[in-house]
Amino acid sequence: MPSLQSYHTFGLSASSQQITPFSDITSFFAARSQYTSNYLLGGGSNTIFLKDFEGQVLINRILGIEHTETAKAHELRVGAGENWHELVATCVKNGWYGLENLALIPGSVGACPIQNIGAYGVEVETFISSVEGVAFSDKAHFELSAQQCQFGYRDSVFKHDLAGETLITHVNFSLPKQNEVVTTYGELAALESPTPDKIFEEVIRIRKAKLPDPAQFGNAGSFFKNPIIENHHYAVLSNKYNDVPGYAVGTDHTKVPAAWLIDKLGFKGRAINGVRCHPTQPLVLTNTGGATGKDLVSLAREIMLSVQGRFSITLEPEVRLVGKEGLIEL
Repeated sequence: MPSLQSYHTFGLSASSQQITPFSDITSFFAARSQYTSNYLLGGGSNTIFLKDFEGQVLINRILGIEHTETAKAHELRVGAGENWHELVATCVKNGWYGLENLALIPGSVGACPIQNIGAYGVEVETFISSVEGVAFSDKAHFELSAQQCQFGYRDSVFKHDLAGETLITHVNFSLPKQNEVVTTYGELAALESPTPDKIFEEVIRIRKAKLPDPAQFGNAGSFFKNPIIENHHYAVLSNKYNDVPGYAVGTDHTKVPAAWLIDKLGFKGRAINGVRCHPTQPLVLTNTGGATGKDLVSLAREIMLSVQGRFSITLEPEVRLVGKEGLIEL
């Protein structure tokens, strides 16, 4: 059975019955029909194979960047198999601004609407005009508007009603020519005379300083979502911990950094065999060598139980965890 270790950035030892890259819809459906169990993969930065997968892994390699422009915006149609960071770098190089805060996020373009990826005060939904794909059931093509994608915090219709039912082939972006830079979050606020190019470079610097390189320590980026809690719950926490950060979400809820919760409980640097809570960013769990799926699940569950016990907050994984038959929950 072919190894999946190099196909997911956490790098656990796992295999599948077949690994098949595809570059168009025809080859996708031809390959998919050969197995009863299939798992669709992009860059492998948000999926962790905990065990050998008893089926076929299909790798999206649909490429291409098409650019047109109107008086107000740069319009891009991008293949789902394109590398996300390379797309951001291309946009900045060409003066198509808006995505610079999302630099160095690992993964593919096709994954960005599923997760509604975000960083440093920007979420990708702001710039997505539509998502194209094809349904598994009847091979019918579709194009969903941003509204139809039902974007939420690290969420979309592709995680719910359409989960496991569609292949995303292209993502369409609209980047306003009069786009305003966003520097309200974290270290970006310290930038003097910020420009999109400066933001792009600073985000890369920050992420490299804080986050481990998957080539050195296998990881899947942020393992947990930042929890969103009701304001009265946040008020209780604030009374007890005067340093707890919070970011308003609408009028009734507050987003609390999961990293703060995990750090407060002393998990930084803690390890179970080959899996460690990263010393400089506790939101990231890393494979320090020889890790197993059991090790990862053990540490993740210990963190979740501790956060629930101390703060009455339920952490949810941001990564997709795959067992021998498909997606699993912790």
